[in-house]
Amino acid sequence: MLALIMAGGQGSRLRMGEKPLVTVCGRPMLSYVIDAFSSAGHEVVVVASHRTPFTRNWCRAMGITLYEAEGLGYVEDIGAAAEVLGERGAPFFTCVSDLPCLAPDIVAAVEDAWRRAGVPACSTWVPRDLCEEHGCRTQYEEVVDGTPAVPAGINILTAGDLDAPQEELWLLLHDRRLAFNINTREELALVQEYLRRKRVS
Repeated sequence: MLALIMAGGQGSRLRMGEKPLVTVCGRPMLSYVIDAFSSAGHEVVVVASHRTPFTRNWCRAMGITLYEAEGLGYVEDIGAAAEVLGERGAPFFTCVSDLPCLAPDIVAAVEDAWRRAGVPACSTWVPRDLCEEHGCRTQYEEVVDGTPAVPAGINILTAGDLDAPQEELWLLLHDRRLAFNINTREELALVQEYLRRKRVS
């Protein structure tokens, strides 16, 4: 399945240049997400824009397939990429580029739950309390399976009319690795400390 990694935003809240290339334990955040999907057996395409020229150059240098979007918006760039890449009628992943703790087993679990649900789309959620436990801020939340939850940033869509609502699985994942969605320097420091502790233990 195709995986579109969305890397076209400026990351203005982080204020450290292009967010996909901000390093976590010596590696660009984007590389963690690419490796997770590639290791799970998916074809990766990075969707970048004129707002992220260094990210585009990094992808070219690393031999990573790149789609240069117009930067009209997250949803608009997804739709344009799916159309140009010939995904009409086919399912595909979308994922933010700032999930440095993403791993192949998480990707596989999302795909498995979506296939069992038999619906066109899937969104992933993580309990709000899990994010707050790690000091990460939450801006948008919904109640999923009776639990206040925030978006994890991994989705599955079926290409076609992406402007129309698709029947969707709301998948709640009690996985602390998804609590780290990096938008501030404080959150960046938290995830670096978390990954360092994991390597030591």
